[in-house]
Amino acid sequence: MSDPVSRVMLLFDIERYSDRDDVEQAYLRRMLYDVADRTLAAAGVEETAHRRADRGDGLIELLDADTSLPALLRALLTETPVLLRAVNRMASSSAQIRLRAVLATGYVAVDGLDGWVGSDLNHAARLLDSAELRAALRERADDFALCVSTGVYEGIVRHGYPGVPPEDFTAVTPDSKNGRLRAWLHGPGPRASRGNARGPATDTATGGTPDGGDPAGGGTTGGGTAAGARTAHAQTAPAPAGGSQPGGVPAAGRGGASFTFHGNPSFGGDLVGGDKRTFEGAVVEGDVHLGAGRRAQSRRPRRETPRRSETHDTHDTPRTNQEEA
Repeated sequence: MSDPVSRVMLLFDIERYSDRDDVEQAYLRRMLYDVADRTLAAAGVEETAHRRADRGDGLIELLDADTSLPALLRALLTETPVLLRAVNRMASSSAQIRLRAVLATGYVAVDGLDGWVGSDLNHAARLLDSAELRAALRERADDFALCVSTGVYEGIVRHGYPGVPPEDFTAVTPDSKNGRLRAWLHGPGPRASRGNARGPATDTATGGTPDGGDPAGGGTTGGGTAAGARTAHAQTAPAPAGGSQPGGVPAAGRGGASFTFHGNPSFGGDLVGGDKRTFEGAVVEGDVHLGAGRRAQSRRPRRETPRRSETHDTHDTPRTNQEEA
């Protein structure tokens, strides 16, 4: 085996390659070779300055260490997507080509069978097969998704070279059989890794905290998840001495009860017991219910109807002729 040497590694992979028949796969491979050749030419890479390994559904390009990484990144971010759009514009739906790509640097050695050996190359291959990069390509309307290694990001991208805006890259930590990896994805990360963009609900007016916790150390507030927003849970403190109204509401003036609601609260059952009288003089009979339950009935105070004997004097009422007869 030769001594390891520093190389720039560019890896391509065709999405859903194994779902195509033999004729379609042969076409996709030709298009992949053409896109790779044109991308390297746009970056100023000579044909003698790189070696290529065919992976069937993809390619591995080993470029000389003096390759301009800013120029290669500019070509990958601009030229490659244009080439893919041009190819797919003329292709049928079954022959559309969409690519994942990884750009990395590291050391590679060549063994006696002309095979490439190196942990840096293994690292790049795992990034190419990562779930994050696959999901990013699935969620995009574009036909290309690029991921760069930490070495490329720290050495080139974060410095803001012309045509390589660092703010367009998102840090990702894909899993692998050797543990979590660190890399940078061009464009937004996949939805599964972004978490809840809204975050937990916070109500500072009721003593909520920014992280959705109960300042008194109790349960959390707000509907941080969809399930929490749909279901209401009420937690009550132990009733103080002297009893409380039905439904867990403390008697007036007793205090000592606190409530924590998760999601949209709903009330049911008795909250106030007994007959009530309003300011207008109406009487509410029975317990008052909020939500489901028996409706309270309201009536106005009845006025007594005078008896006939108290309002008419039969001796003073004139009688008709028929009555006299």
